[in-house]
Amino acid sequence: MFGALDISTSGLVAQRTRMDTIAENMANQHSTMDANGNYAPFRRRLAVFSPGDPATGNDMGVHVREIMHDPAPFRKVHEPGHPHADEQGYVEYPNVDPMMEMVNAIEATRAYEANITAAEATKAMIDSALRLLG
Repeated sequence: MFGALDISTSGLVAQRTRMDTIAENMANQHSTMDANGNYAPFRRRLAVFSPGDPATGNDMGVHVREIMHDPAPFRKVHEPGHPHADEQGYVEYPNVDPMMEMVNAIEATRAYEANITAAEATKAMIDSALRLLG
């Protein structure tokens, strides 16, 4: 029965990490410079899930396998006077689409809520079982 709580908890942790990644994407949607001040447009991050828990060897639940960079091309904007414009006058901006990030944030929120509901249902079943035994 406690395994069900572990599964819900792993889902909560994974969705929280996903939401943190989405927040990072939204915060950097206009960032064209790295921490050292060099021209390097921010590349969108994606949380990649895998089944199970490699730390315990349990095959139930979910974990974040990696935070990968989105290989999608950068957004190009024609700004000939910009100091970072290429030969054709285009500047590359981060490949973050705020609408897609909002959809992903809503989905992550709903999945988080579903895991909380599952954990609460599991706790209620445990409570009922203990009352029957007592």
